[in-house]
Amino acid sequence: MPPTKMKPAEIAVAPKRAHKAEAKAASHPAPKVRPLTRIQREKQDVILEAALEVFSVQGFRGATIDQIAEVAGMSKPNLLYYFPRKEEIHRRLMATLLETWLAPLQEMDGAGDPFPEIRSYIRRKLEMARDYPRESRLFANEMLQGAPRIIEMIEVDLKNLVDEKAKVLLKWMDEGKLARTDPYHLIFSIWAMTQHYADFDVQVRAVLGPGRNGEGRFDDAARYLEQLFMHGLTPKPPRG
Repeated sequence: MPPTKMKPAEIAVAPKRAHKAEAKAASHPAPKVRPLTRIQREKQDVILEAALEVFSVQGFRGATIDQIAEVAGMSKPNLLYYFPRKEEIHRRLMATLLETWLAPLQEMDGAGDPFPEIRSYIRRKLEMARDYPRESRLFANEMLQGAPRIIEMIEVDLKNLVDEKAKVLLKWMDEGKLARTDPYHLIFSIWAMTQHYADFDVQVRAVLGPGRNGEGRFDDAARYLEQLFMHGLTPKPPRG
C-alpha cells in the first residue's frame, strides 16, 4: 500500500507533538541502573566461568542454556535472571576476551628497542596460550564461524590496534633496526605460531611425548620462536 499522506493540519500539529514528547521524556528521565551487589557479581562470574567451559568445547551453536546452568550448578530460571539469552553471555565473554587478547600487543612500545619488544610480545602470547587455552579455543571457534557476533569489534578495535603497531614496525624498519618485511603478516605469523600451542595442545603434547610434553614445552617453544623471528628480522649488512 502507498504511504498515507498527512493532511496540512496534521503536518502543523506534528512538530508540536514531537516537542511535547521530548519535553515529557526530559521531565521523566530513564531510571538509573542500580549497581550490582557483591552476590550478584559473584553469580555472574560463576555463570561466565561455566559458559566459558561450555562454549570452548561445544561452540556457540552447540552450547545451550541448560548445559551452562548445569556446569554453573544453578537452576535454569536462576541463570536466566542474570542473562536472559545465550547471546548475551557469549557477547560478554567475547568482549572480555578480545580486551585480554589485545593487551600484549598494546604493550609493544614504539620507543623501545624492537628486538626486546618483539621477544616480549612472543613470550606474552605464549603465556596466554598456556594460561587461557579455553579462551583461545572460544576465539578460534568464533573465527571459524565467520565472527558473526564480534565482527564489529574486530573491524574497529582490533584493526585500529594492528594498524597502529604496523606503523611502529615500519618505523623500526625505516630506521634500519629491523629487516624489511610486511608488518601485518609478521603480526599474523606471531598470532598463528603462538596460539597453536593452545588450540592444538592435545596434538602438541601427543607428538612431543612424555619426555617433553610438560610445562617446559612452552619455554622450548619460546626459545625456538624467538630464534626464528629474531633471525628473520635481523637486518642484513649491505652488499659491498
